[in-house]
Amino acid sequence: MKLFIAGHRGMVGSALVRRFQDVPGVSLLLKTRQELDLKNQAQVDAFYAKEKPDVVIIAAAKVGGIQANNTYPAEFLYDNLIVASNTIDSAYTHGVKHVLFLGSSCIYPKLAPQPMREDCLLSSPLELTNEAYAIAKIAGLKLCQYYRKQYGVLYHSAMPTNLYGPGDNYHLEKSHVLPALIRKFHEAKIQGKSEVVAWGSGSPRREFLYVDDLADACAFLLKAENPPDWINIGTGLDVTIRELTELVAHATAYTGKIVWDSTKPDGTPRKLMDVSRMTNLGWKAKVSVAEGIAKTYASYVEELKAGHLRQ
Repeated sequence: MKLFIAGHRGMVGSALVRRFQDVPGVSLLLKTRQELDLKNQAQVDAFYAKEKPDVVIIAAAKVGGIQANNTYPAEFLYDNLIVASNTIDSAYTHGVKHVLFLGSSCIYPKLAPQPMREDCLLSSPLELTNEAYAIAKIAGLKLCQYYRKQYGVLYHSAMPTNLYGPGDNYHLEKSHVLPALIRKFHEAKIQGKSEVVAWGSGSPRREFLYVDDLADACAFLLKAENPPDWINIGTGLDVTIRELTELVAHATAYTGKIVWDSTKPDGTPRKLMDVSRMTNLGWKAKVSVAEGIAKTYASYVEELKAGHLRQ
């Protein structure tokens, strides 16, 4: 099986490479951004025509935290929309029978019932701060759904919850909450700071999935006989931001004080995925948040020493 992993150098793509690189009978097709610009339709078309992959996993995406999404909505919509369009349409044109498109939990409405079920998609307005990214991911999901419906190809999507793990982006302003906390506490420890300021009250609840668990879920879905058009991937468990912060402090061996700045916004009170469909298919996440944070921090230290840290 020739497997093309689009976006193999990102956090998710790297986890997919780790998952599939030693699987007997699987030959990986991997192209850097310099070798293949997924925003260039002609390049993508030529790649499919030459390499003829059997299966495609689309993990390539322009991603970022709230600030990045809010500042550059045009790029987040255009880049993600055109990558999805090019990779999915060219796959069909060149006879690829199986495509797995990776989205995000942000496709669901801002006020979706908790935990969020797959059928709440498009039932009410999106969260404005990441609406552009969400619209692009919804378009990719719908493209897969309609190619499957119209042409009978097995194109489907997976919607992971908040991801973290090796190869994450640790920029203090542009990254997501967990990698930002890891960097913040590590630097506070190194600099001998007596306290770390955390935003908000710490009461909002969030769900986190270790990226290697997502890769394992993708491998599981590729073997599923008739997977849903889209399915949630998560742990089905959440933690408060306060609990998360304390776990990061423990993993980094920071012994100072944590001060909560209640003047900063909390955001949505809760975001949790309903993962019953995936559970019923026979798959569950294996890595706990505490274990995953410890693994991620160890990777952060290694990446920092090697000069490979994304920040």
